[in-house]
Amino acid sequence: MSATPDPDPPTGRARWHRRSSLPPLGYLTGVVAVSLAHPLLPQYRWLAIHLLLLGAVSNAIVIWSAHFTAAVLRAPAPVSRRGETIRLTVLNVGVPAVLAGAALDLPWVGVAGAAAVFAAICAHLHWLYARIRAALPARFAVTVHYYVAAAVALLAGVPVGAWMLVTDDTARPRLILFHAHVNLLGWVTLTVLGTVLTLWPTILRTRMADGAVAAARTALPVAITGLTVLAVGVLAWWPVLAVGGLALTAVAVVIVMRPAVRVAVHKPPASFAAWSLAAAGGWLLVALAADATTLAAATDPADAADRFGGVLVPLLVGFAAQTLLGALTHLLPVALGGGPSRVRTAIAVLERHGAQRVVMANLALLACLLPVPAYVRITTTLLVLAALVQFLIPAARLVLARRPLVTSPTGPAPDLPPDTPTGAARATTAASPQAPARSLSGVATGTALVLLAVLVGVAAQRTTDPAAAPEAAAVDVPATGHTTTVRVTAEGMRFHPDRITVPAGDRLIIELTNHDSRRHDLVLASGAKTGTVGRNASARLDAGIIGGTVEGWCSLPGHRQAGMTVTVTGGTAGAHDHGAAPGTTAPGKAAPHIDPMADPGPAFTARDATAPTTGTDRIHRFELHAQEVIREVAPGVRQQLWTFNGTAPGPTLRGRIGDTFDITLVNDGSIDHGIDFHAGALAPDTPMRPIDPGQRLTYRFTATRAGIWMYHCSTMPMLLHIGNGMYGAVIIDPPDLAPADREYVLVQSELYLGPDGQTGDLAKMQAEQPDAVVFNGYPAQYAHRPLTATAGQRVRIWVLDAGPNRSSGFHIVGAQFDTVYREGHYQLRPGDPGGAQILDLGPAGGGFIETVLPEAGHYPFVSHIMVDAERGARGVLDVQGRAS
Repeated sequence: MSATPDPDPPTGRARWHRRSSLPPLGYLTGVVAVSLAHPLLPQYRWLAIHLLLLGAVSNAIVIWSAHFTAAVLRAPAPVSRRGETIRLTVLNVGVPAVLAGAALDLPWVGVAGAAAVFAAICAHLHWLYARIRAALPARFAVTVHYYVAAAVALLAGVPVGAWMLVTDDTARPRLILFHAHVNLLGWVTLTVLGTVLTLWPTILRTRMADGAVAAARTALPVAITGLTVLAVGVLAWWPVLAVGGLALTAVAVVIVMRPAVRVAVHKPPASFAAWSLAAAGGWLLVALAADATTLAAATDPADAADRFGGVLVPLLVGFAAQTLLGALTHLLPVALGGGPSRVRTAIAVLERHGAQRVVMANLALLACLLPVPAYVRITTTLLVLAALVQFLIPAARLVLARRPLVTSPTGPAPDLPPDTPTGAARATTAASPQAPARSLSGVATGTALVLLAVLVGVAAQRTTDPAAAPEAAAVDVPATGHTTTVRVTAEGMRFHPDRITVPAGDRLIIELTNHDSRRHDLVLASGAKTGTVGRNASARLDAGIIGGTVEGWCSLPGHRQAGMTVTVTGGTAGAHDHGAAPGTTAPGKAAPHIDPMADPGPAFTARDATAPTTGTDRIHRFELHAQEVIREVAPGVRQQLWTFNGTAPGPTLRGRIGDTFDITLVNDGSIDHGIDFHAGALAPDTPMRPIDPGQRLTYRFTATRAGIWMYHCSTMPMLLHIGNGMYGAVIIDPPDLAPADREYVLVQSELYLGPDGQTGDLAKMQAEQPDAVVFNGYPAQYAHRPLTATAGQRVRIWVLDAGPNRSSGFHIVGAQFDTVYREGHYQLRPGDPGGAQILDLGPAGGGFIETVLPEAGHYPFVSHIMVDAERGARGVLDVQGRAS
């Protein structure tokens, strides 16, 4: 049986495929750019997700599902590609609009973009249905049925995404779960399952397995049923039902994969494309298992939505992105054509370094998912991006090549496996010598690069971690040959038991189980340690031969000072407690000295104290990233700060009474962190829980009362977390707040210096011995870079005392306040006969003052607790004369 004549000239087809391939490659380039900018723009993590799925993957699905539909149905081809071009154009108008609307907080622009995407997929679905009706019965028609089901799934998911752009309510976590599952497991996964039926044996250059078509027909209703049950389960929040839906989906995946595995056993993968698709299938099963575990363990929809971030990485990167790259590596050269020689050459170019790329990407992705230090996660993520770039550069060169194509007499046809009517005749045209993906050198190179990235990450982590405790002095005693095993639990920031007595000379084995709500470890002064132990996890520590008294503690910052210590006694030797735990100054490492009068120099830029505007939005969405950074906190003094979004204080948020705040906390640090918003009233159990590194949670509250409210890390010991930089302000405007000519925000806090480049000293915090008291994180910064105003202007200054220990008496020298608002109510208003000279605040207290400065000059402002003013809680308001 010969191929159906194609009215599309080969050169015209190739030109169309060149043009249509540009958007997916462009979106993938955007994924790389946004991912690299993630440390600077962490709030746009969602952008990379949608650039990949809504942009690159959706374009590829629309293009290549049409390609395979035409091949498997053998229906008459259209006389032109005008309709397909229009569909892709509408899709690629809609996608940027959705992204811009969400990024720029223009929800109706995003809704219009979603409508365009919806229209494009409707047109695509109509086209698929029309081709099915026009075609004669075909053996592989089930592939197109998968495409139809996938398009219907996306049409269900897009409106929900648009709805979430303009509204927010308690149903949002359920909508997020529905939107993500329907789009990923419906639109993407169903398309892949339908395509792999014919694409997999084609890439392997072998015959399709017996029963593959029947398996695909069996799996489709199972997959549709599973997806429907899953969607109902997450919307109604019936976790058992949702997990059942995932189980059915996994069964459908396995049914489709079994014939593919049999083919691979007969003809093992030997190319980048084949190994990428094989690895993607494995990651899909891993993601489904992780998703089911997450849904089963979640306490409520919000918890499930937060935990779903851990499922996204294997599902997006391991499955979706890897499938896309593997498929394009094979399909692009065939679609661009140019004859067998050009196709083989193009495939060879895209297959170059295939083994290294597959091994590097998958090992690096695995490392990212393990409980590794933050810097290891960064270095391995860069390797995953590098693997993507290794595909993008040759693919872009191939698509943008200006040399005229040398076409074959019949032009490239859609690929089919050799046992299809036209596939056997064309197998030699589409096939090409494959680069040996199993090349030992490539595997070794990829593995070595991942190991190097891990080592670099560990080294970088150690440069920022507090120094480890040195070993304790040993006490020589004769070994008894007996081993004592003791079970110790960590709970309530204590070890139970906290005293262990062992016969001198016995070997001690400690079995540690963590029943606390945060991670812990156990370090002995002898140097033995467990490593970090997660919640409800256990570890075994070999303490060695016990000959005297050995102290132990949890080495996570602040935990030892909070009381997490244990004493092991074995004999009469004296105690040995050498070394400093994190949060204290190690012996021989003196803390630097702050000179509060020092000039920070001409290159210094003060924190912008201008208050954010209130705006008109009633729903405020923010991503706060817990980040551990090294910053200059005074001239010549650097400390490792724990921050929200890299600054101390964190970003100032603002809204009105009745506004909803949807805050996502992402822990990019190396220890547990949490968050507590004083502006919201809700039970702290779930939203204020500490989360592990790499995890995220959503904190939602509605502002019901006005004031300037503190937010801070909620992880114990809070004294250390707040004192080391994890605090910020939320302004909720009083209903009758009049406009001011100038409006500033000052957050007072204290610095408790540890050794240079390390964290603050918890012992100083506990003793209330600050090295500096500051406004907005830096001593006397506004004395060197004054705030400005004009004589006669009304100046409003919001003040929050973040503490953690010192009170504040805010005062402007030479000014009198005609308005004082303190802790939710006015103490003084314009027109009252009296005035005020200070705004007195305790730790976590806040308010604002207003004043009209009568004439030009320099007005110092201070905390009138004068020792604190001399420690750095001072600045200057530079008032210019009125314009004549």
